[in-house]
Amino acid sequence: MHLVDQIKAKARANLQTVVLPEGYDDRMIEASAQIIADKLANVVLLGNSETLLAKAAELGVSLDGVTLINPKTSDLLGSYVDELVELRKKKGLSREDAEALLTADDNLYFGAMMVRKGDAGGAVAGAFNTTGDVLRAAFQVIGTAPGMKTVSSVFLMVTKTPEFGENGVLCFADCAVNPNPNAQALAEIAVSTAASCKSFLGVDARVAMLNFSTKGSASHEDCDKVLKALEIAKEMAPDLAIDGELQADAALVPKVGEKKAPGSSVAGKANTLIFPDLDAGNIGYKLVERLAGAEAVGPIIQGLGKPVNDLSRGCSVDDIVSVTAITAVQAQG
Repeated sequence: MHLVDQIKAKARANLQTVVLPEGYDDRMIEASAQIIADKLANVVLLGNSETLLAKAAELGVSLDGVTLINPKTSDLLGSYVDELVELRKKKGLSREDAEALLTADDNLYFGAMMVRKGDAGGAVAGAFNTTGDVLRAAFQVIGTAPGMKTVSSVFLMVTKTPEFGENGVLCFADCAVNPNPNAQALAEIAVSTAASCKSFLGVDARVAMLNFSTKGSASHEDCDKVLKALEIAKEMAPDLAIDGELQADAALVPKVGEKKAPGSSVAGKANTLIFPDLDAGNIGYKLVERLAGAEAVGPIIQGLGKPVNDLSRGCSVDDIVSVTAITAVQAQG
């Protein structure tokens, strides 16, 4: 079974509610109907119900089973305004400004507040709005997970080489969010990605902290950062199988791992690769995708208190459906 199909099966097994704020995008309307038809999640679609139903009729889809909520007239608005004012009081947010954010045409803050308050298990947006706008609303309303200050991303890389990772599937992070994480952020990325590995692949992570050096083969401040991150990650998650610094071949190839890092519980069998910065991560996943013909599932946002995922503005309806299933699985956790 393909990885995305496995994720969809997990979503069906424990149905969650996912809010789609961008009801003004036709793809979101079509995706809502498909998600309900595929029984992947309970869907809340934000927007004016009359407008949404009229557009759905034009598109030839049914919104039966989809919950339609207009943030501007919702009974939830008053309590949401109270919550946002309290949440942002140190920033001096007025009640009027809070209401303006929650009733803005993009619906991002209202969707994020639904997740914060438990009225939805997760949110999916970005078909129309930028990544910055989606993550800003999520960060300000939901915040980071306990013990975390870093929001990051993970790609699930489905390769054609089953001897690597878990039958050819590996977790790559961070490849989309943090340009130059310090040691603390890098450690948090590692711990978050280990949790994502468990959630999506159903196995314990074996985390390799990647570098151009393996076990002191080179001396540089970039190596020192990775070693410090390793130390912090071990303090955060004492039971986590994690090692570094490791070159990519030492992390993935058993014979190389045995030679360069003898006795390591991770070297030669890593299923989770943590890149030292966004340059390495973004270049790395794209090379594996393009040269090795791997499928990159993601980016999946991690490190938030509750799940919110961002889409490419060029996404398809099928992309929205798949990311909703991913978000539903995150909500189960």
